[in-house]
Amino acid sequence: MEKGIGDIPELICETFDYKRHNAGELSPLTLAYIGDTIFDLIIRTRVVERGNAPVKKLHASASNIVNATAQAKLVQLIMPKLTEDELKIYKRGKNAKSYTTAKNASIKDYKSATGFEALLGWLYLEGKMDRVFELVLPGIVEYEENIQ
Repeated sequence: MEKGIGDIPELICETFDYKRHNAGELSPLTLAYIGDTIFDLIIRTRVVERGNAPVKKLHASASNIVNATAQAKLVQLIMPKLTEDELKIYKRGKNAKSYTTAKNASIKDYKSATGFEALLGWLYLEGKMDRVFELVLPGIVEYEENIQ
């Protein structure tokens, strides 16, 4: 049987013979670490699928939304759609003690973005990419409409 996109973490673990961890037991900053990559991949894919362009232009387009300030705004757009469990993960990430800060964002936006990334990381590791897309796509569309 073919595996779907939600099975990517499982496929990676099987292929490389890694031990699979329970996403709920990982630290919120570890979840944010992988969630940052998931969000970046989604946005970069969206930018590339809009058409071929010089890499500098692609990077500039992606950077408009892959940053703490934009992610904090996106969180506000999706907050009403979060389940109780998702909200708990978001809050764990938001309240995690980070030893780094964003270069161009307020502490409040940075913490909110960290919570958002933790949520995406948790959903990804739980094999719930459909839910990631369900939350992120409408938020991205609404965010892009508001900045233009």
